[in-house]
Amino acid sequence: MPTGLYVIGSRGELDGTLRWNLMTANLVLQVAVEPKSLAVSVEAGSVTHRNLEATGCYTVNLVAREDRMLVRRFVKPVPVTTVVIDSDGRPSAMGGHEVVVATTGAPILQRAVAWLDCQVRERVELGSHTLFIGTVVDFGGPEGQLPPLLRMEDTRMSYGG
Repeated sequence: MPTGLYVIGSRGELDGTLRWNLMTANLVLQVAVEPKSLAVSVEAGSVTHRNLEATGCYTVNLVAREDRMLVRRFVKPVPVTTVVIDSDGRPSAMGGHEVVVATTGAPILQRAVAWLDCQVRERVELGSHTLFIGTVVDFGGPEGQLPPLLRMEDTRMSYGG
């Protein structure tokens, strides 16, 4: 099935330490218009899953088709050593890419052509994955039409779990 490729931003806490992550995802879908809602399917046991369970917030970063190498950077968890924290205790860079923090506290990639900030309102356990359904609480992007967005078929990637 043709699907987009996105970068999901999340924050959580592990052993009393805040932890932010960015994860490449293709299982993202708008599921309602009132209230505006997105669903993301996240592998159980992943850093992002743990973060969503802990804080109930995430961002969906839309990536331009021409920026296809960006998603490859986030197929594995962001190493803590690559997270640059500013004087306010928030990440300013992750995995070598600049970020800002959304209203919910989840990271937004500066290079994203658009983004949506979501608060989880429902979880559906699906075996290997959990579907997190979130209400959009904030968003950003250019005025007018977006550039062509990255799709799985624009890369040599395939979904591996």
